[in-house]
Amino acid sequence: MITGQIERLNSVIADWENLEKQLQELETYAQLLHKDRDQQLAKEFKILFDKVHQAANDFRIRTFLSEKYDDHDCLLSLHSGAGGTDAQDWAAMLLRMYLRYCEKAGYEVDLLHKSAGAEAGIKTAVLAIKGFYAFGHLRSEAGVHRLIRLSPFNPTHTRETSFALVEVLPELEVHEEVKLDPKELKIETSTARGHGGQSVNTTYSAVRITHVPTGIKVSIQNERSQQQNKVRALKILQSRLKVLEEEKLRQEKKKIRGEFHSAEWGNQIRSYT
Repeated sequence: MITGQIERLNSVIADWENLEKQLQELETYAQLLHKDRDQQLAKEFKILFDKVHQAANDFRIRTFLSEKYDDHDCLLSLHSGAGGTDAQDWAAMLLRMYLRYCEKAGYEVDLLHKSAGAEAGIKTAVLAIKGFYAFGHLRSEAGVHRLIRLSPFNPTHTRETSFALVEVLPELEVHEEVKLDPKELKIETSTARGHGGQSVNTTYSAVRITHVPTGIKVSIQNERSQQQNKVRALKILQSRLKVLEEEKLRQEKKKIRGEFHSAEWGNQIRSYT
């Protein structure tokens, strides 16, 4: 807990000190250029200026990420909505998009759960995304995403509309976790569904936990052991319950998680054509 906070604060301080050094170096270049209009010197100045400008912009953006959980790792869930096979394919496209984004941003991603569609795409997927300000950068993605396209899944290729729901939750640290009453949990196990030949398919490693008072359900199957899946599922459940608790106490549902809507007409936060 404290170690993580120190690490994050040290990162901010290091970035600020590095920016100060770059600005001093940029000032030196500017003074030299004022005396000597050397073309090579001008090119070096332009390269450094662009670098400093990008670093300053990144730091400026970080100052806006000041909400309670913005600097946390996050859990991102995808659910296909209205639109049948097209919606499941659309959810898979969004999954690839977020994986590419995380790769570009330097975040570490762990696929916790993935349920494949009957014909194509996915029904659901859960990602654990680790990195500085991962939740802050991704929380605005929470909501319904709509896709309008000529469907590749019917012979006439008619224009179809598909929906997918994205849920983004902060991954809580130990001191922030909600205490769970075992009596309020319904834990079910089953064999995991996936490609043949894997040990996950021959043991009861998949876990589904239901929080009876709220009806919240979490399913995890990607880890090889039942215990690992149970631990992962409990952490996600705690995050969801914490968000629910914050919403009730502070009435800041949109700031933390985004308003929950069913994945269908009229509820989208973004449309793709």
